[in-house]
Amino acid sequence: MRMKYTISLVFIVALVIIEKENNIISRVSDKLTPKQTPQTPLQPSNSAPASALGLLKLNGSSFTTLSKLDPVFTIMKRRLENYTEQRSEVIGSAGNRKHILLLATTRTGSSFVGEFFNQQGDNMFYLFEPLWHVERSLTLESGGTNATAAARAYREVLQGLFLCDFTPLESFIDPLPVDHVTSALFRRESSSSLCEESVCSPFVKKVFERYHCRTRKCGPLNLTMASESCQQKEHRAIKSVRVRQLETLRPLAEDPRLDIKFIQLVRDPRAVLASRMVAFSAKYNNWKKWAVDGDVPIDDDEVRKLKGNCDNIRMSAEVGLRQPSWLRRRYMLVRYEDIARFPMRKAAEMYKFTGIPFTPQVKDWVLKNTQASNEASGVYSTQKNSSEQVEKWRFSISYKLAQVVQRVCGPTMKLFGYRFVNSEAMLTDKSISLIEEKIFIQNFS
Repeated sequence: MRMKYTISLVFIVALVIIEKENNIISRVSDKLTPKQTPQTPLQPSNSAPASALGLLKLNGSSFTTLSKLDPVFTIMKRRLENYTEQRSEVIGSAGNRKHILLLATTRTGSSFVGEFFNQQGDNMFYLFEPLWHVERSLTLESGGTNATAAARAYREVLQGLFLCDFTPLESFIDPLPVDHVTSALFRRESSSSLCEESVCSPFVKKVFERYHCRTRKCGPLNLTMASESCQQKEHRAIKSVRVRQLETLRPLAEDPRLDIKFIQLVRDPRAVLASRMVAFSAKYNNWKKWAVDGDVPIDDDEVRKLKGNCDNIRMSAEVGLRQPSWLRRRYMLVRYEDIARFPMRKAAEMYKFTGIPFTPQVKDWVLKNTQASNEASGVYSTQKNSSEQVEKWRFSISYKLAQVVQRVCGPTMKLFGYRFVNSEAMLTDKSISLIEEKIFIQNFS
């Protein structure tokens, strides 16, 4: 009788140990048990708790001697050792890998700043505007998007990409990829990671790829190969100008599989408007007309859209600067003007914030691309004579339009430290700086 109770007790203790280990492992289950996606086919696995329960049911007459239990204990011991080993590997990997999300709006210099991470080299998987496909797919006939639906879709696609799963993104690519192969990925050539040799499939004649790789001759993008390459990289970074509210990304910060850092890039709204009027000329005909021959109707849809953009940027920054628990040591605010004036210093600060080494390769790129010639500094170029870019907008926007921006974006400008102008002479007087020296939170530790 004592032998029988001893056996039962041993099994119960073993079960408790296994269940405890399994609970711990479940927190990082996506690392231990691959998700069933085209990139990561589901692998067969054994369930230790279920096996242990089955063994418990056999307790009693089926096991009458300790010698018969030896193989069972050996199996249990091996499983516990495997769980412990896998758990250590996952924790170690998660502790080193960083996930960086560069948040901005159009014409804030985000392509230029994104290169700080794109140029990192072999240990960085960088993606340029993958949410372009999502926005395009969800755009309504009116030209807008459903904010709630878009926010959820953006979050799910970003989460998948940070985990090297392209499946959520695939459903938004038009035309749909065939066998996970597409020639339609937006700005593929702007992501070095998608043009590396490991992701470069054989070139296919008569297949048109608008955003083809420029560093080597590749065929259409194989997303399975991209996923495999992503998994081999130590860090992952994504640039996006499409997320409206930082608050909607909270689940990413709370996902135990991610160690995410948010960098919000902002720019003087007056400079943004001036730049958009050049880059997206056809969409800003009303603004050009108002600048020349008419008063600006404050209740016009275009003006309301400008105000909405400013409000979204400000509210996101206010959340980040408050440093709630889910964002503590995960948020950094950077002004484009500071990067343009002090590119090396600000790049070093961003790398310090992310916890990634600031490599000589990145330093060389920053140095070379912040002293570009006028010929190289095009509208969409990532080569800029940085200090000149800061003031350039002041001579391409009318005082009338600057006043409108100040009126509808005033709170945003005050938060970020942009001075108001009260005359046309002040607007074009370069001896008067419109940038307040301001230090935002710098909690990198």
